[in-house]
This record gives sequence, structure tokens and C-alpha cells, in this order.
Amino acid sequence: MAAPKDPRPCSIADALALVGEKYSLLVLREVCLGNGRFDQLVRNIGAPRDILATRLRRLVDAGILTKRIYSERPQRFEYRPTQAGLELEPVLMTLMEWGDRHLREDGDRPMVHEHICGNELVPVLICQACGAPVRHEDLTAHPQSPGWTVAGPTAA
Repeated sequence: MAAPKDPRPCSIADALALVGEKYSLLVLREVCLGNGRFDQLVRNIGAPRDILATRLRRLVDAGILTKRIYSERPQRFEYRPTQAGLELEPVLMTLMEWGDRHLREDGDRPMVHEHICGNELVPVLICQACGAPVRHEDLTAHPQSPGWTVAGPTAA
């Protein structure tokens, strides 16, 4: 029996259908860090080999990763992010920052990224038009597809 489909068109649901599974995002993390060989991915992610192979195939088919041969005998491949894959990197950075803030009580962060300016990167979503940080209370949703309703502001 197929899982029920979201009754409303939703880009979040579409993206999650592709990259919302744990190992898919961890593959993307590793590939963005330059660890794109299968054995590196198995070691660093801890995914079962068959599941990892399936996730890699799906990410390549979706145009998020490319697959490049690095050894003919035996035939082995390396995975690299496409432009679409690189555009997901800020999502990973934001998830990491949220996890550091809300899930690491001891303040011990497993990874820190340095920006080209020399400072530690702390991702912040900003409005492209005015440059202001995005806050929940400053947003108003305007549904563009049938089936959507907006109940009004939600309390934080």
C-alpha cells in the first residue's frame, strides 16, 4: 500500500521526498566535505552498503550528485555535488547550527565552519530585498495553489 500523498502541492514535501531521509542528507554532508568515495561514505556515515548505494543512485538520478569514475580496475566511483547539491549546503549548515544550539547541552560542537572572511560561520536567513533577518513574526503566507488555507499568525 502506497503512503498517502500530501493533498496540497508543497515544495517542502517534494524536497523531503528526495532528501528528507537521514542518510541522504549525511551523504550530501560528506560529499560537500570532499569525502565522495563509497568506502569513505560507508565509514563516515555508518549506513548499510545497500541502503547507501540506493541513496547515491537516487541523488545522482535527481541531479544532486554526479558520479565520476576514479578507478577502472576495479571500477570505482567518486561522488561530487552538482550546483543543485551545493545549493542544499546552506540547509545543512542551518540544520547543524540548530542542532548545535538545541541538542548539544554541553556546547561541544562536532564541526565548525570558517567563512572566507576569517570568522566562524553562523548561518542566518535574511530577506534578499531588505537584508533584515527573517523572523517568524515578520512573515505572512500567501498561498498560490488551491487547497491551502492560512489560519493566521501562530504563537511562537
